[in-house]
Amino acid sequence: MRVLGNVIWFVLAGFWLWLLYVLAGILACILIITIPFGIAAFRIAGFVVWPFGRTTIAKPTAGVGTFIGNIVWLILLGWELALAHLVTALLLAITIIGIPLAVANVKLIPLSLWPLGREVVPIEVARMRGIAVTTPQPLGGT
Repeated sequence: MRVLGNVIWFVLAGFWLWLLYVLAGILACILIITIPFGIAAFRIAGFVVWPFGRTTIAKPTAGVGTFIGNIVWLILLGWELALAHLVTALLLAITIIGIPLAVANVKLIPLSLWPLGREVVPIEVARMRGIAVTTPQPLGGT
C-alpha cells in the first residue's frame, strides 16, 4: 500500500515539491555560510518525493545553533516552501483521491518551516526507538 501511495503522491505532488526543495537547496548552496540549509533542503527533497514509509525524528544533538539556523531558514526559505505545501494541499483536496495527500501535505508544513535538527528514518526505526509516528500513511494504514 505504501508503494501505491508513494506513486500517486509522486505524480500529483511529490515531483513538483521535490523540484522546489532542490531549487531551494541550490540557492542555499550559493553562499558558503548557507550550505547547511542547502543540505537540509536536499534531505527534505528526498523525503517529499517518496514520503510514505518514512518519518522525521528529532536529532538528540540539536542545540542552540540549530534553533538559530531554523529561524534563519524560516525567514529565507521556510515560509515559501510551507506556502507551496499549503497551495498543493488545497489543490489536492478538490478530489476524493487527493484528500489523504492533502492531509499529508499539511502535515509536512512544520518540517518545511523548521527542518534543522531533524533526520529522516524509516517508520520501523522510529517505532524501535519508541517514537510515536505521525507521518501520514496512505489509505489502509502502514
